[in-house]
Amino acid sequence: MIDFSKLEQYRENNRIEAKKALGGLPRSIWETYSAFAITLGGIILLGVVEQPDRTLRAIQLPDPEGLARQFWQQLSDPRQASVNILSKRQVRVEQADGKRIVAITVPRAPRLEKPVYIDGDPLNGTYRRSGEGDYRCTRDEVEAMLEEAAVRTPDMQVMGQVPLAKLDAESIRRYRLRMQRLQPGSVWEELEDPEFLYQMGAAGMGEDRSLHPTAAGLWMFGRAEEICRFFPHYRLEYREEEFCLCSGQGDWSGNLYEFYFRVCERLTRGLPGGAPVERALREALANCLVNADYRSPQGVRVLRRGREIRLRNSGDFRIGVSDALAGGVSDPRNAALIRMFGRVRVGGGTGSGIPQIYAVWKAHGWPLPRIQQSGPPAQTTLCLEMERARGGPMEPPGPVLLQLYEQIFIDYLTDHTRAELRQLADCIDLSPARARRSLDELVEAGILTAEGSEENPVYSLRA
Repeated sequence: MIDFSKLEQYRENNRIEAKKALGGLPRSIWETYSAFAITLGGIILLGVVEQPDRTLRAIQLPDPEGLARQFWQQLSDPRQASVNILSKRQVRVEQADGKRIVAITVPRAPRLEKPVYIDGDPLNGTYRRSGEGDYRCTRDEVEAMLEEAAVRTPDMQVMGQVPLAKLDAESIRRYRLRMQRLQPGSVWEELEDPEFLYQMGAAGMGEDRSLHPTAAGLWMFGRAEEICRFFPHYRLEYREEEFCLCSGQGDWSGNLYEFYFRVCERLTRGLPGGAPVERALREALANCLVNADYRSPQGVRVLRRGREIRLRNSGDFRIGVSDALAGGVSDPRNAALIRMFGRVRVGGGTGSGIPQIYAVWKAHGWPLPRIQQSGPPAQTTLCLEMERARGGPMEPPGPVLLQLYEQIFIDYLTDHTRAELRQLADCIDLSPARARRSLDELVEAGILTAEGSEENPVYSLRA
């Protein structure tokens, strides 16, 4: 979040848009909402003007609360915007220079929610952000997004023989509580469980015109004994010294939702590297679960031995390893699972998980993660070691274009507007040389600009 007490230090750029809004909600706000959602996310400021020297200045809005309510009401109308990706806490009235303004924080939309469009027309109502402007997406760009979002995967199969009552009510309750904490005030809170599950893709209409779990809903919220009736090879297992967690054993549900959070707590305990390593491990576990083939033997097995972790899932690796390392390429086996986990901020679903993990391991000088494929039956194992490699970090077998650190740099420069190379490197405890590789990628992509000395350039978001 930007510092509203120092509004004058910010400029309009590819993540900040200022609008006067004295005459009410400006029409152009919806183009910016679409553009931010499609591109990098950003902040829309209502009651803020750009002065001739391009600095920002707050003005007094007559009714900022009413303006915020008007925006929220219109956002919930599908004729205005195709999807609401905000929570109410992302539409706030803030103080800036003694004036009350409205700040709307728009996140980047998940791939499966794109395109985010306006006026009920994806071909003419989808925008992208470039510098400080919003531009209509081309037909080819929109069709590519629609094609990716329309992927129908086997986990969307409606399990017509399973009543909704067979799902674990406690797992659904915990999921909804977590979603409520992350998205307070959202329209999801008002839905009864059956409608909620239907909207989430966890339930679908059967041939009897009644709601039944989808395969994804059964795996996510079912109990192991019920899941195994229809998917006899379904098995989840986590092992470490003197501890084992297995589906079908003990007094827990054995579903994916509970397995993920129980294992995360064990998996990240007492490991070096702090938050970036924990985030990478959570991403690795999410990837393992959403890409498993629960119809095939082997199931999911996570093994931790000291500082070595192995995550194995049934099924082959659906894209080339070099494509996975480059990032941005995704061929989801279970798109509905990705969507459900994404609603509670688990996993990215954009093909960025493997590059993020590689970036963290490389930064620590650990042996780079190994992806092993074997079979039949097909299975994929991700091997992670957290001991410094002899001779320092190894180069990955292919370009790593997307790094975990890129989003951190973008967020840092949104908050601070400008920063030297050394400041950015220090903010995530990297050497300047390693940080510069990520920053250079962002400059080349047109997201950042660099100026100043060659040894210690100053970076900012491109205006």
